[in-house]
Amino acid sequence: MALGKDYATQECSIARALEVVGERWTLLVVRDALYGVRRYNDFLVHLGIPRAVLAARLQTLTAEGILEKRRYQDSPPRDEYVLTDRGIALWPTLRSLGLWGREHFSETQLRYFRHAVCGTEVGPYGECAACGTVVPVTDVEMMPGPGLDPAPTNPVSRALLKPKRLLEPIETDSGKPTETDSVKPVETEPV
Repeated sequence: MALGKDYATQECSIARALEVVGERWTLLVVRDALYGVRRYNDFLVHLGIPRAVLAARLQTLTAEGILEKRRYQDSPPRDEYVLTDRGIALWPTLRSLGLWGREHFSETQLRYFRHAVCGTEVGPYGECAACGTVVPVTDVEMMPGPGLDPAPTNPVSRALLKPKRLLEPIETDSGKPTETDSVKPVETEPV
């Protein structure tokens, strides 16, 4: 029997959420958008995701109001994908899921998330123990941890080795040929 595509018989808000973000790769696309990845080719290179799958995930996330498609270049036309408030609201879920994964499946910390104002590590629900507040996503600074490869091959991973605030667009190596330069952009409407 084939696995269904929805949870129509479930009367549950978790099931409804999974219909939007429960597909394989979807939360990783949202994670990368939180990290500041915005361009199709950068998602493609960083995730190692098949083109058709990425196009489908971006289309769904845009249709559901989690991402907004914005034009950043007119000739040739190219778009970027930016998280909406609805997408940003997934941060506590991703933060908690990442901590759970680290506790149960990983031996080293890949990234630290700190309150940029005071430097305290952000708790599992986005809270700052030192300040006693929930930290706005724009005030969360991401820092590399000891588990990250210090010399990654792709430009997005290299850019993410530098401390940066969440949601700020990443800046990849400039002036050097990168893997994204050799990947033909697919900036048309996802299929």
